[in-house]
Amino acid sequence: METQKTQLKGILILLLTAIIWGTSFVSQSVGMESVEAFTFNGIRTLIGSFVLLPFIVMRDKISERKMTKEQIAERKKNDLKTIRRGIILGVVLCAATNFQQFAFLYSTAGKIAFITAMYMIFVPIAEVIIGRKIPFITWLCVAAGFAGLFLLCMNPENMTRINKGDFLTLICAAIFTIQIMLVSRFSPKCDGLKLSFTQFFTSGIISFILMLIFETPSVKGILAAALPILYSGVMSCALAYTFQIIGQKYCEATIASLLMCMESVFAVISAAIILGEKMSGRELAGCAIMFAAIIISQLGEKILERPQKKAA
Repeated sequence: METQKTQLKGILILLLTAIIWGTSFVSQSVGMESVEAFTFNGIRTLIGSFVLLPFIVMRDKISERKMTKEQIAERKKNDLKTIRRGIILGVVLCAATNFQQFAFLYSTAGKIAFITAMYMIFVPIAEVIIGRKIPFITWLCVAAGFAGLFLLCMNPENMTRINKGDFLTLICAAIFTIQIMLVSRFSPKCDGLKLSFTQFFTSGIISFILMLIFETPSVKGILAAALPILYSGVMSCALAYTFQIIGQKYCEATIASLLMCMESVFAVISAAIILGEKMSGRELAGCAIMFAAIIISQLGEKILERPQKKAA
């Protein structure tokens, strides 16, 4: 019963993550109209780290009042491990987000959303490679989710040829697969806020250095993209990526990847609500299939287990 409760907690947190990513996805596209990729990612991830820092400092100071010197020393040791793991995550996140950001120069938002979500398939394959068993019902849900995502993001009548942006996004999806697998490995052993802070700070510093080397940022351009950068930094980075780390403590990597792909569904729904865009029948069908895949992935195994228990 306790395991079911913790898994439900992970599902709800990761769905909230997908909602935030979905509503903030447009900010990446809009931001690229005024600034370049390294500039956008460098500033937004540093903002994400700075938003988390005061909460970490305040929480640690409050908790120290009830801790012994030995407990404080032990926490410092754990913090060093968290920093090392956060640096690894930051390097991976920096690579993934920058490949995705550059893709906006060559491809459409729909294709980028669809190809990025290929991690939905890459994650279970990676889990099989490292020796984990994936239930058959989960494979069916992944396939159904992928089909739903295609209907949601891609219009067969207007599909263009494969371009440079599509290849960049495919690399991004592969790197996000590594990030998801690493978060599943690191999150149960680390302080979620500190791991998230280190990830953003590392990614931001690397992007900032690359910005100074390869780009020509201007104050005018940054100010023009201020709202998209701020929204992406606070919501997508500080909140959503932190929720990802917390949520994956309670959820398997394959299910987590399926849940996080719902960002595409929420991106379309938010555009319909906020911008007044109409959803086509194809998009509605894609949303319905993806929602069904999520529900079946959680209930399917339990339904299949009941006949086996009765037979026993």
